[in-house]
Amino acid sequence: MSEVLQQLAEILEQRKKQSADESYVASLYAKGLDHILKKIGEEATETVIAAKGGDKQQIVYETADLWFHSMVMLADQGLGPEDVLAELQRRFGLSGLEEKAQRSQK
Repeated sequence: MSEVLQQLAEILEQRKKQSADESYVASLYAKGLDHILKKIGEEATETVIAAKGGDKQQIVYETADLWFHSMVMLADQGLGPEDVLAELQRRFGLSGLEEKAQRSQK
């Protein structure tokens, strides 16, 4: 796994123990899942707008915000980037149609 993702995951776990007035991430945890999900929605919208605008630097910036807030949500739910990477690894070798068919069987 990317060293950056691993380091960020560790920091996000540490922030769970901090006071909401000491850390932005701790304040997100304190406000709860709905607030975290709202932030993800905002960042997803900003990422889409950046992509439509075609500014590569802005696309990367907004995607980083989206990934960051998604990782906060994962940590809040007791998950981490390794869980998402494992799922992506599982999908290697599957066509998109096969993967979709497997989902509909569940």
